[in-house]
Amino acid sequence: MASTDLQKLFAHRPSSSQIQTYLSSLLTSNASLIPEIKAYPDAVYFNYFSLGLSLLFKPVEGYKPTTGLSRDELDDARLVLDGIDLYNVATPKEGQRKAKQQSYATYPVDSITLKLVSTPDKPERASEMTVKTSTTGKEFVECMGEPERKGGGAGPSSGSIGIWCEWTKDGVLVEFGGDEARGPQAWERGKDAVWKVITLFPQT
Repeated sequence: MASTDLQKLFAHRPSSSQIQTYLSSLLTSNASLIPEIKAYPDAVYFNYFSLGLSLLFKPVEGYKPTTGLSRDELDDARLVLDGIDLYNVATPKEGQRKAKQQSYATYPVDSITLKLVSTPDKPERASEMTVKTSTTGKEFVECMGEPERKGGGAGPSSGSIGIWCEWTKDGVLVEFGGDEARGPQAWERGKDAVWKVITLFPQT
């Protein structure tokens, strides 16, 4: 399945033709285009569990949705897309504990193309990155360079969050999963960790 330039979807309304065409392109036999809605005064989430996708819409023009609104009760004209979460559900390795429940399926695209911004100080930097379900932390850094922000991975592996890296100018935040992404030595092992969630936001 071809990858869409997801940055071009930002600032569009939920019912816009651009977003509806994009969602339809992801549809598989086991998927649903009916989202779970989580509405709050400052954000509205459209969660497509079977598509491994969550869309964050920002209220504009003074709109403050009431918590708990249904899809039909939302004012589409005053909501614009401001964030995209793509999920990658890893298959547990032999001997690893399987999660009790997985809310999201894996985003159903063979490869995701991330458009990267050009920087005068690094003319050799790639203009885009192709992400597959097996792409590791090492591969992200080799293509995108060192992230502007990073965190996670501290504490015992059983209770810590996975390491994450943010390339702010590119509008990309990646959280990594698996045992390699957690625990006191997570940053030493993190190069082999596969991405778990990619969050996209408007490029600066």
